[in-house]
Amino acid sequence: MLEKFCNSTFWNSSFLDSPEADLPLCFEQTVLVWIPLGFLWLLAPWQLLHVYRTKINRSSITKLYLAKQVLVGLLLILAAIELALVLTEDSGQATVPAIRYTNPSLYLGTWLLVLLFQHSRLWCVQKDSWFLSLFWILSVLCGVFQFQTLIRTLLKGNNSNLAYSCLFFICYALNVLILILSAFSEKDDSSNEDVKKKEKSGTTENFPKAWLVKTLFKTFYVILLKSFLLKLMHDLLMFLNPQLLKLLISFANNRDAYVWAGYLYSVLFFVVALIQSLCLQNYFELCFMLGTSVRATIMASVYKKALTLSNHSRKKYTIGETVNLMSVDAQKLMDVTSFIHLLWSNILQITLSISFLWAELGPSVLAGVGVMVLLIPINGILAAKSRAVQVKNMKNKDKRLKIMNEILSGIKILKYFAWEPSFKKQVRELRKKELENLLTFGQIQTIMTFLLQLSPVLVSVITFAVYVLVNSNNVLDAEKAFTSITLFNILRFPLGMFPMVITSMLQASVSTERLEKYLGGDDLDTSAIRHEYNFDKAVQFSEASFTWDRDLEATIRDVNLDIMPGQLVAVVGTVGSGKSSLMSAMLGEMENVHGHITIKGTIAYVPQQSWIQNGTLKDNILFGSELDEKKYQQVLEACALLPDLEVLPGGDLAEIGEKGINLSGGQKQRISLARATYQNSDIYVLDDPLSAVDAHVEKHIFNKVLGPNGLLKGKTRLLITHSIRFLPQVDEIVVLGNGTILEKGSYSTLLAKKGLFAKILKTSTKQMGLEGEATVNEDSEEDDCGLMPSVEEIPEEVASLTMRRENSLHRTLSHSSRSSSRHRKSLKNSLKTRNVNTLKEEEELVKGQKLIKKEFIQTGKVKLSIYLKYLRAMGLCLIFFIIIAYVINAVAYIGSNLWLSAWTNDSKTYNGTNYPASQRDLRVGVYGALGLVQGVFVLLGNLCSARASTHASNILHKQLLTNILRAPMSFFDTTPTGRIVNRFAGDISMVDDTLPLSLRSWILCFLAIISTLVMICIATPIFITITIPLGIIYTFVQMLYVATSRQLKRLDSVTRSPIYSHFSETVSGLSVIRAFEHQQRFLKHNEVGIDTNQKCVFSWIVSNRWLAVRLELIGNLIVFFASMMMVIYRDTLSGDTVGFVLSNALNITQTLTWLVRMTSEVETNIVAVERINEYIKVENEAPWVTDKRPPPGWPSKGEIQFNNYQLRYRPELDLILKGITCDIKSMEKVGVVGRTGAGKSSLTNALFRILEAAGGQIIIDGVDIASIGLHDLREKLTIIPQDPILFSGSLRMNLDPFNNHSDEEIWKALELAHLKSFVAGLQLGLSHKVTEAGDNLSIGQRQLLCLARALLRKSKILIMDEATAAVDIETDHLIQTTIQKEFSRCTTITIAHRLHTIMDSDKIMVLDNGKIVEYGTPNELLKNSGPFCLMAKEAGIENVNSTSL
Repeated sequence: MLEKFCNSTFWNSSFLDSPEADLPLCFEQTVLVWIPLGFLWLLAPWQLLHVYRTKINRSSITKLYLAKQVLVGLLLILAAIELALVLTEDSGQATVPAIRYTNPSLYLGTWLLVLLFQHSRLWCVQKDSWFLSLFWILSVLCGVFQFQTLIRTLLKGNNSNLAYSCLFFICYALNVLILILSAFSEKDDSSNEDVKKKEKSGTTENFPKAWLVKTLFKTFYVILLKSFLLKLMHDLLMFLNPQLLKLLISFANNRDAYVWAGYLYSVLFFVVALIQSLCLQNYFELCFMLGTSVRATIMASVYKKALTLSNHSRKKYTIGETVNLMSVDAQKLMDVTSFIHLLWSNILQITLSISFLWAELGPSVLAGVGVMVLLIPINGILAAKSRAVQVKNMKNKDKRLKIMNEILSGIKILKYFAWEPSFKKQVRELRKKELENLLTFGQIQTIMTFLLQLSPVLVSVITFAVYVLVNSNNVLDAEKAFTSITLFNILRFPLGMFPMVITSMLQASVSTERLEKYLGGDDLDTSAIRHEYNFDKAVQFSEASFTWDRDLEATIRDVNLDIMPGQLVAVVGTVGSGKSSLMSAMLGEMENVHGHITIKGTIAYVPQQSWIQNGTLKDNILFGSELDEKKYQQVLEACALLPDLEVLPGGDLAEIGEKGINLSGGQKQRISLARATYQNSDIYVLDDPLSAVDAHVEKHIFNKVLGPNGLLKGKTRLLITHSIRFLPQVDEIVVLGNGTILEKGSYSTLLAKKGLFAKILKTSTKQMGLEGEATVNEDSEEDDCGLMPSVEEIPEEVASLTMRRENSLHRTLSHSSRSSSRHRKSLKNSLKTRNVNTLKEEEELVKGQKLIKKEFIQTGKVKLSIYLKYLRAMGLCLIFFIIIAYVINAVAYIGSNLWLSAWTNDSKTYNGTNYPASQRDLRVGVYGALGLVQGVFVLLGNLCSARASTHASNILHKQLLTNILRAPMSFFDTTPTGRIVNRFAGDISMVDDTLPLSLRSWILCFLAIISTLVMICIATPIFITITIPLGIIYTFVQMLYVATSRQLKRLDSVTRSPIYSHFSETVSGLSVIRAFEHQQRFLKHNEVGIDTNQKCVFSWIVSNRWLAVRLELIGNLIVFFASMMMVIYRDTLSGDTVGFVLSNALNITQTLTWLVRMTSEVETNIVAVERINEYIKVENEAPWVTDKRPPPGWPSKGEIQFNNYQLRYRPELDLILKGITCDIKSMEKVGVVGRTGAGKSSLTNALFRILEAAGGQIIIDGVDIASIGLHDLREKLTIIPQDPILFSGSLRMNLDPFNNHSDEEIWKALELAHLKSFVAGLQLGLSHKVTEAGDNLSIGQRQLLCLARALLRKSKILIMDEATAAVDIETDHLIQTTIQKEFSRCTTITIAHRLHTIMDSDKIMVLDNGKIVEYGTPNELLKNSGPFCLMAKEAGIENVNSTSL
């Protein structure tokens, strides 16, 4: 039928049976045309449907798209011309075959479809279609046949179809062109912009993709090119070895050959190997250099991006996740650079090996190659599976680190409430999932290694078997066998590396995606903030509306406000009215809705929650400016910091811990204020800087700094304040409510107006008794040794009971809430050694001045005990099995080599004709069996080792976690969180992932080398004389290197930590850095940190290359001497022995290098175990539960006795409680007062045994608290701490982590804490998710939640550490009433900063310098003219009733 259709022969095998084989034209014009067309028409509907379903906004038209459309258009025109030609030719007789009509018609339809299809791709994210590309490839391939047929026809001089042929040629050329164009990927302009500017992206998913790798390539292509050339040279030289080996074997077999030839071959062996080594080492150096550069680039970019990232984008990442990008992901990209060239090099090596093998063994090689090809997809599937596991594990790891971060930030609360077991359980559960995944991952990897180990063995077995079985004339001789074995050994490396390359690539691709998402996030849009230099007003808000989140309504609405230069403007308003947001809008931290703000001059900013850097106090104040001694002293004096300097060890050189943990709230705020004052700016934005200081300090600061005669007079000042007493002195007052300005004007005008302001003033005055915040202390505020932060810490926007802006509120200063509200750990080291005169010599640091201990760097060899610890954790039984399995594998390897040598010897005995089949089958069978044994035992060994290493990871993490949770508080004060997190992140992940792998490789390498040397010595015993001196040199080099490498690696870890801690510090202080415009300085600092780290990494790389060159030299010498031996002893040796020895010797060079690499890898990775072990050994606090349990129902009365109680923070510091003796009776309410450093908060620490007694005892209801377990004690006491710390999780988890209470009880507690309406109003109620550190609740709400926690515990003893410092007066009133009512049957100790809160106590205890100076009822104390009476006078309290609350 088809013959009629074409009018010619469709198929005839005689066409192929000639020297000029060809296909019939009819076949080419039907079948070969219809294959691509059928493919297109069958799949097109599905593709179009897919495009329709996933369409996005239409992208702009690119040149590439136009070019493709034009070319297809030309094809369409050509098809039409062809059809027209046929129609004009057809004169009615049936001369023209049907095929001439159908094909052009088919093509017309097809080209129209292609036009439509290419056009539809404009609506796709992925502009290129794999499907069209396949169609073009098929068309070009199928067209080739017709193309050459027509050319042949024309060459024969047959021009009958000339026009048709020309049309076909043009069409074919266009097809090829389109195929070439399809190879270029299409980028629409918008995404180009994205790459250049990393511009805005709409939804989360729509971040610019796939630009990072290209950018890196453009940056580093020169290095890539150099390393490419070196690698190419090395790969080509590698194949000279098997050829030289062949020559040597034939030399040994040929007794007539001249001796000089043998020596020449040996020398050549050595020279080739030497050049090869040098090329390889240079190549490696370039690769690693590239890696470090890439890592540095990524780290710097992430840091730079963090400085400009918009708040909306920043919300998606916790600090931990951002640090992960910098540490983990940058490292993954660094690792992949050393593998990048292996992609092409592996393929080259495989191709060359196979072609040389073909020359040796002919087509039987295909059997072996077939096996390899089969293994590739299997490996691919396994790799994909392990990637999925990996991704899952990254998520678990992130979750676990997030919880760890929170545990460490809120460790004090966990200890107060004895909640450690609950959190431990949470971490354990996550870790369990992580380990299950790890085991799966390990098993998948094992199967992959098994296939790899097996492949060369299988391949050689199958190839040799096929070779001898195919043809009885094929006899395996030494030349063939050992040349092939050498080639198979070369093949082993690229095949072995493939999965590693793939895994590394996959991990890097996950990381690139994460990095692209982060680096492609939106930047802060500060276009609404205009800076004018010749402008008559200092700040002008014009119709300004700003929001924290595009999805929520505006927080600041239509504000119009002019502020003149030099004015002092106070911003007041109730809680949650948008005061802090107004400041943030000015600083450009918020998203603009409409309107703009014009600013003249520079800005200095004091956030509500002070952001303090880890460094000296002086550095914090100077903040990068030059030191001007006179001005500096003025600022210190004005900010009331001089008294603190006397108390702080080391004065202004005292080191301040991370996030300022060793300062009290008031000190932090004053330092923050001093920093701003010291900068010479034009506009000062002060967000409630007086909230955490005492009344008299507040007055001092107002007069000396902020007020009309202060240091800042003449500057423009915007002051948010809750303090009413200073309002008469300001130039203008702005009253905010609900994000808009309700009133503005001077004090007198607003009072006269009798509007809102007058009303607020009246209620405040009434509630507080005229002399506002009556206070206690004088020389500064807060509590004793900077232990508990602040007085009236009114962070963020205080307890918004309305909570209208629940989501947006915490963005106000999300940086600050992250920094200081978490991690305000106690300050064990209390920086208050009063006697600063302990300076032994000038240079010596004052006792206690250094707070943060330097990170301990181990030196010297890693101790054997560390290895043993790890091996024990793996389980000795398993280890025994693993080693046995590997040894059997090595024995089988030796066996198979010896067997092969004997087999090749047969070729001398028999020639091809009389080789007995039985002998042949025996040889093949045993060789195969030995190969199988190798594979199986490697599999068993690896499976055991995967299980063992997971077991070890589990045990180490368990011990580390348990121990860290049991560490005493002093440990957390002197150790930065970052350092502890590092143990849980970096070190644990090393024990999970890298250490097991390197240990396994080490054992395998070691055994491989031993077996090679054993084999060489079996063949030529004299060789032992050479191995010994080389072995000695080798060990010497190895020892030298490992010691250096280990130290360099440790230096690398230690110089890396500061980069990360500086980074997390920056993220938490972003708004301050941006306000002061210090981004460049911080970038510089970060770059210096990275550079320091780079130096260590670079030295490490160079030392690696130093080693490799020397080792390869030793390997090359082994080969050289082995080949010399063969020449010298040629008379006693046969060709098979020569082949056997040399093929093994050639293998040794690579394995030797690998062994040392692995030794140092194991050494460097075991450091992780060492570091974990260091924290497993941290001494613990007292046991949580002891044999002596308190009686049930204890304490039933709540009587507390102090007997000559003494306390010190750390052994090297002085006592802070110097013999306290007093009795507190059941249900008594005691107020504790005293100036800063008197030891008030130390009492809390003493009761909870956060610090252990230095002498004396505390007895509660007849039980000495030192005699029972910590949890027994802590569970029976309740504290409402000064810092309301929450954990991420549900509200319920925050109130009752052990699920001890019913929902009714929890709702009851919330109702008493005045939170019921708020929680009931939340969508999820009690399951409402609290974000990291409770950021999505206002400080006031957090404080009320802490109250609810206390109400749930219902214990007989309640300790309040000035719990109401962070709330406004109304909320304070609510809390006080609740406490009086609900805790009336409890013994209550209140540590007070504002006197009016404790005037209704039964007794008042006045502390001074660690001793009780007065103790009695308020009335008694007011009558004695003692210290209390003085404080009361300062605070304006005449008698007990003068404060009506």
